[in-house]
Amino acid sequence: MNDRIDSTAHYRALDAAHHMHPFSDMGALNRTGSRVIVKAEGVYLWDSEGNRIIDGMAGLWCVNVGYGRRELADAALKQMQELPYYNTFFKTTHPPVVELSALLAELAPSKFNRFLYCNSGSEANDTALRAVHRYWAVQGQPKKRHVIARTNAYHGSTIAGATLGGMSYMHEQMPSKMEHVAHIDQPYWFGEGGAMNAEAFGLARARQLEAKILELGADNVAAFIGEPFQGAGGVIFPPSGYWPEVERICRKHDVLLIADEVIGGFGRTGEWFAHEHFGFEPDVITMAKGLTSGYVPMGAVALSDRIADPIVQNGEFNHGFTYSGHPVAAAAAVANLKLLRDEGIVARVKHDAGPYFQKRLREALGDHPIVGEIAGVGLVAGIQLAEDRATRKRFANGDDIGAMCRDFCFASNLVMRASHDRMLLSPPLVVTHDEIDEIVDRASAAIDATARAITRAA
Repeated sequence: MNDRIDSTAHYRALDAAHHMHPFSDMGALNRTGSRVIVKAEGVYLWDSEGNRIIDGMAGLWCVNVGYGRRELADAALKQMQELPYYNTFFKTTHPPVVELSALLAELAPSKFNRFLYCNSGSEANDTALRAVHRYWAVQGQPKKRHVIARTNAYHGSTIAGATLGGMSYMHEQMPSKMEHVAHIDQPYWFGEGGAMNAEAFGLARARQLEAKILELGADNVAAFIGEPFQGAGGVIFPPSGYWPEVERICRKHDVLLIADEVIGGFGRTGEWFAHEHFGFEPDVITMAKGLTSGYVPMGAVALSDRIADPIVQNGEFNHGFTYSGHPVAAAAAVANLKLLRDEGIVARVKHDAGPYFQKRLREALGDHPIVGEIAGVGLVAGIQLAEDRATRKRFANGDDIGAMCRDFCFASNLVMRASHDRMLLSPPLVVTHDEIDEIVDRASAAIDATARAITRAA
């Protein structure tokens, strides 16, 4: 035990001295000390003090096949020994990136046959913008520059990605923004629907897209980008008519449709890609996270034949990264995608684990006095904390209450994320029924503890 404590203290001291964490108040974090994660297997993590933690967030939405899969480690090691790195510039390629591209073409909808590679979801969305603008340029319509996105979306932390995301706090410390980006409101019925029913609200929010296109001029609008469900924004699922109406509007005005599948892709909803669950067809798909189950960094952009063919046929496309299609990342991605396919993991999410997870959440929390709604499908869920379900009244201090609930979860060795006043779950796709029960039981206990704390403070 003393060795563990000493090790924890050692790493915390070095962490505080030298490591700046993403999206963190470093002063506050350094006063309490980081939790040092040292091992993982399946759906569990272990910290440096020997505590076993169940990971209800699959890392950051990404460890789809679970931790400790030897198949991915073996694929990466073999590739490191044969060809640890070479670039795909200078008229060269290598077997892993070719095999990955062919496999993605099999798994993606039939009109997606070409792929660009990068290192993250943020870079994937930047790459999608470059491809979209190149497409319109070679089509002789270079004025189509504006991209429409939504408030409270998340499309990454690069300047372009953060501009697309429409989260104002992302720009408070970096006021520079990409040009030619406009926003419409999010389809968040619980928080913003007012007296409208969900379906009418969804259509009204979709039709903001048409109004914005007309305001900017359809000849000036290149694309609309959206997550099929908003992830970091709170696992917000739009009403059922929202996406078909968005697609109708895009087709009517010749505006490309980009699906940000960085979170939703590779089985999270029980479909290979989340847009398939929502019933629309994009022109461009951005992806990362579940592409390699987070084992190594990699992102990709799928271009439909409509977009890819003119780009391929019209000279050089001036975009790429040193690590585009990195051979080790590509080898790991191939191994990962084969596990998802050959072990029937995606199908199991749709027909078994996903329905069980959604059922258990609603049984345990559907009538909870501080739960306003549970949104989700497959192995992703957003639990709205609210003062009154019937009137959809949110807590005035919802950010604080969400943070409190998250801390109760972490103290009981469950990773459940807070997004303002919504609690988020997104476990590895290999989670068993018993492990789902454990997640739901611990989440319920944390929400119970939150309710008691609110009562005491009242």
